[in-house]
Amino acid sequence: MKVLVTYYSDTGNTEKVAKAIYEEVSKKNKTDLKKVKETKMEDFEQYDLVFLGSPTHAFDLSSPVKRILAALPQAPKYKLAGFITHMSPTSEKHVGHDRCFTSFEKVSKEKQIDFTGVYDCQGVPTPQVREFVKKSMNVPDAEWEKRVKEMEKHPSTEDLQKAKEFARHVLAKI
Repeated sequence: MKVLVTYYSDTGNTEKVAKAIYEEVSKKNKTDLKKVKETKMEDFEQYDLVFLGSPTHAFDLSSPVKRILAALPQAPKYKLAGFITHMSPTSEKHVGHDRCFTSFEKVSKEKQIDFTGVYDCQGVPTPQVREFVKKSMNVPDAEWEKRVKEMEKHPSTEDLQKAKEFARHVLAKI
């Protein structure tokens, strides 16, 4: 099977998850790892499976990943799996996670793409995003510092292991 792992990453969080997925998938498959900006839409047709990764931006997928989803053809031969990174603990239900999942699912349904699921992982946001979120949530300084210390631990070794498990699960479905 031929697999593409492609991603957009601002801070390196999504890239770390992409590399973990690539590492797992490439053990038994011909696999390419590319940044979204290095990937042409016509390249997708060479693959049986595409993993597409994005950080969460404004409670949804990043613009570069949304552009790719919009450009996907109707009923392609390849299957699609998603992965996202965000600043919230995965144990917290968050509107940003839901919108990312919904964006993948909506496009897959509309374009009749065989969609195999999404992996989500906490990561560290940029300093500008941290400040914006802190102000918008009106979080007390002490609580915010605790949150930031937790964010800085991710993606952890355990998170990356879970990304590999997700990749194995997707492969098992095919």
